[in-house]
Amino acid sequence: MKNYIKYCLLSLSLIFISGCSEEFLEVDPIANTLESNYYQTEEEMYAALVASYDPIGWLSGDFVTKLTALNAASDDVYAGGGSSTDVPSLQAVSSYNLTAETGPQSSLWNKGYSGIYRVNTLLVKIEGAEVSEAIKSRYVAEAKFLRAFYYFDLIRLFYSIPLITEPVIPDQMFEVEQDTREAVFKQIEEDLLEAIPNLPDQVNVSVEGGRATKGAAISLLGKVYLELEDYTLAAEQFEKVNGTPGATSPFGYSLLENYADLFRTDNEFNSESIFEVSHSALANGVWDCMPCTEGNIINIMAGPRGYNISNTSAGAPSFVSGYGCFVVTEGLVDAFQLGGGQFDPRYSTTISNVDSLQQAGVVTYEPSYKNTGYFLKKFIGRTEDVTSGGGATELNFPQNNYEMRLADIYLLEAEALVRGGINTTRAQQLLDAVRDRVGLDPVPATFENIMNERRLELAGEGHRWFDLVRTGLAATALKDKGYVEGKHDKLPIPLRELTNTSLVQDPAY
Repeated sequence: MKNYIKYCLLSLSLIFISGCSEEFLEVDPIANTLESNYYQTEEEMYAALVASYDPIGWLSGDFVTKLTALNAASDDVYAGGGSSTDVPSLQAVSSYNLTAETGPQSSLWNKGYSGIYRVNTLLVKIEGAEVSEAIKSRYVAEAKFLRAFYYFDLIRLFYSIPLITEPVIPDQMFEVEQDTREAVFKQIEEDLLEAIPNLPDQVNVSVEGGRATKGAAISLLGKVYLELEDYTLAAEQFEKVNGTPGATSPFGYSLLENYADLFRTDNEFNSESIFEVSHSALANGVWDCMPCTEGNIINIMAGPRGYNISNTSAGAPSFVSGYGCFVVTEGLVDAFQLGGGQFDPRYSTTISNVDSLQQAGVVTYEPSYKNTGYFLKKFIGRTEDVTSGGGATELNFPQNNYEMRLADIYLLEAEALVRGGINTTRAQQLLDAVRDRVGLDPVPATFENIMNERRLELAGEGHRWFDLVRTGLAATALKDKGYVEGKHDKLPIPLRELTNTSLVQDPAY
């Protein structure tokens, strides 16, 4: 959020335990002193709310974000890179060679529980702060939405996790135990139901873009019910957000007319966006502190290695030479094929066949590990996005990512309606609206067609792995990558979280 979550105040970096480095332990005495005098004013509570949002867009030192990890785990891309040892955390999840020590789990665990710690602190401290009731009710609602958001990711990624609803003091940290999944999901549901009434229907995106709204919270609640296979409740929530398929929804959402416009860096917080992760070049991130950047790392990671335009008059894409990660699988390319040499209209926005450009003498590039020649065009950085400010260019690309957008929620409602045997007519209307936007004829609203539509519509946006696991399709779709049913439907608990604590590793690991 440009004016909202972009900047963590220095004071908050002392108050909150970041987890970026063990050196933070050295400032605990200062942190304790500041905390006793903090959280008093509206300005201080606003800063605490900023800090509660911030982990959503975190980048770890091992190039792990939620998006990079979930993409690498899916059947849509390989981790790629320069070799099988490039970015080990993503290679491990892409080939399912996960161990408690190796994989993206440590970064994702830290991200989730850091967010929860900040939220819990805000919820406790705001009770004694000098803020109006209107501000208090909104901040509490946003905090509960965020806690539900963080827990929903954690429970899907790790299966068995601790449920913490109050700040944990250091002396108690090693005694925390895992709770039942039922307890975690109950807390998520309660937080969302309590948050929804006090969240705004819409926000002024020029100053509050990225803050939680009713539509975001209701959409998340629908996703929770879908995960629990309560298709009736899921469909009810999604319908509140979606309204009439193809029309402007009750919360003001509408499908963009042009699919490619979704991924323009100058089109943030558009009418289709429900909840969006904001990135910016303004933080001027540097390699000395990768987690300090607010840029979008996937933009440089997705670029072909050694990319160079050799024929400037041929209209080659203005890609920035990158790290060659997220090599698109042949399976995803095949899914876009309509037959007769024709491709789904979303193909040209989603994928770039760089190998064919090289064969035509237009560009040159260096093959990636497990190279197919196809790259995730949606997220490749462009030369026009390179800023002239300070910091490392590769850490400061500004493209935002969608956590939830309207087409996603259309298709989730269609899934709930079909799997629940509830209303196939409305499911057909929802599926038709997504396809009509890109000029495709209707296909029957079957489970198979809806899942295929989700794959093509949302390719590379971080939904595919969750979709496969949720629907029981992962064992088949990911078999060739090494996925083992009953084991790889979750990540292992990070080794460092098991050392001298009460947490128990999943038996599959």
